[in-house]
Amino acid sequence: MFSRATSPALRVRPAGLHFSHHKETIMANNYLKASFLIEVTPAEAALIDCAFAASDLLGDLGDEPAARLSAYSGLGPAFATAFPPGGDDPFETFPALFVDPTYPTFDCDLSRCEPRSEGRVHLHFAGEQFAIDAVGHLLFAAAKSALPFGFEFSLDCDRLVPGQFGGGYVAITEQGVSFGHSSALLDRAIGRAIEEGADGYVLVTRHATHGLSFWNREAGFGRLADASIFSEAEASRLDIPITDDQPEWLAMPAPLI
Repeated sequence: MFSRATSPALRVRPAGLHFSHHKETIMANNYLKASFLIEVTPAEAALIDCAFAASDLLGDLGDEPAARLSAYSGLGPAFATAFPPGGDDPFETFPALFVDPTYPTFDCDLSRCEPRSEGRVHLHFAGEQFAIDAVGHLLFAAAKSALPFGFEFSLDCDRLVPGQFGGGYVAITEQGVSFGHSSALLDRAIGRAIEEGADGYVLVTRHATHGLSFWNREAGFGRLADASIFSEAEASRLDIPITDDQPEWLAMPAPLI
């Protein structure tokens, strides 16, 4: 069954906007580009094909219940298992893949390449207005054998308009879908040069025998790998646990990458 992970949707300027720059109007088109390959099982490839077919169907399908039920049934049992019907509409759960459920399109092309491994299907996703959120959640729902998996995307513009370039990644694991953006990475890198704690804080206590222990919201004090990381605001609001040694906050070091 599909369950949409909680994740921020990427917000970009739509194509064809006007920009005012030094009292000069600049017409520019923006793009969200991605192109990647993924190997899946034949059954998963068939389910992904069905998802793209459903997207095409919903673009022209009206609200007539019998027509929607017939179209849904024609997509087969695997699609129904991944995207179960709702009480009033058989397509109720499928649009949850999309940022705008009333516009259920993946905005990319899907094709097949020569497989690299026996018993696998090599899929190629590519597009210039790529719906990264929808495709990420589709792969989470329909390509379990390929996980963990990820792909990168770029933000592009056909004119050199300030602030219109960047990119990021979509990471898909058995736990869900997460997104990273170059703007956030840049802000974090600049923040490290300005103040301590740009990467968060951990609460630590010292034990005479066992050394340092780090606070986890659910499990209490333990190893660093399980520590909960707090922002400065979260740290200021935390009710500090009582221990033999007074806990203190330590700033997290910058990551390796």
